[in-house]
Amino acid sequence: MTTPLPSRAGLLDPDLMRTLVGDATDRAARSQWSIDELDWSALRPELLTADDRSVVRFITFIEDHIPGYLSYFLDVFPVSGRQLSIEEFCFNREYFRFLIAWANDEERHASVLTRYQVDAGMTDSSSLMVELATEGVKQFALPYEHPIQAFAYTLVQEKATQLFYQRFKNVVTEPVLRDLLNRLARDEARHFAFYSSLVGEYVQRNGAGATVPDLKDVLGTFRMPLADTLNGYWRWSLKVADSVSYDHTEAYEALVRLVTRFSTSRGEATVDDLATFVSKIRGIDFSR
Repeated sequence: MTTPLPSRAGLLDPDLMRTLVGDATDRAARSQWSIDELDWSALRPELLTADDRSVVRFITFIEDHIPGYLSYFLDVFPVSGRQLSIEEFCFNREYFRFLIAWANDEERHASVLTRYQVDAGMTDSSSLMVELATEGVKQFALPYEHPIQAFAYTLVQEKATQLFYQRFKNVVTEPVLRDLLNRLARDEARHFAFYSSLVGEYVQRNGAGATVPDLKDVLGTFRMPLADTLNGYWRWSLKVADSVSYDHTEAYEALVRLVTRFSTSRGEATVDDLATFVSKIRGIDFSR
């Protein structure tokens, strides 16, 4: 079972949340693309290396778990089935608007990667469905108690994913995959922008002293999605990261820059403290 977030005292004002979500959903509406827009006739599977194929399989598992991710957020930010205050419901209702737009993006990612695998001759549709379902039934959860922690985790995850797609594109020669990765990276950048605004508002409202301890807890326990459930994740992820010269902890620096930009006061846990913490933590191998 997922653990509901026990504290709602830290939720932002619903009117502010409406503004943040409205900006994000407007950007999403202006940036929509369809799977059919890709030039599938230009697909050149013979240009795919063994590493390319492995990475595509890996990211398909990650993107296809969207039902699990969405279920988690709907569980911890419910809009029905629980005794909610009006303020809490309004906040969750606004967040729901973003979640639906975000889930639409992620479902498109899963669908296009699935089609890519099939059209590139990497697998067949039925076999892939069963393979993805084997992992898809596993539950996704985050070990955090406060809303800002869930949001900060997602900020880092979205930034890390954006960076990964950009790095992968740099080493790929197959034209359809390059186009696809560019589209995926742009979507993840939009998601990151929303969570940057959201976490930034928490930092600006509460100050670095009140927020940095929660952010340090997130970074100190951070795992990419499916790290604890996908079979062979750690060995596979390290091979994938090596093949594209990628380190997900690069995304931690984005959180430091965000806190620096939005911080209006220096409390006991300072911005410098967070920067030092990130510098140290990036040297730790969490795969062990």
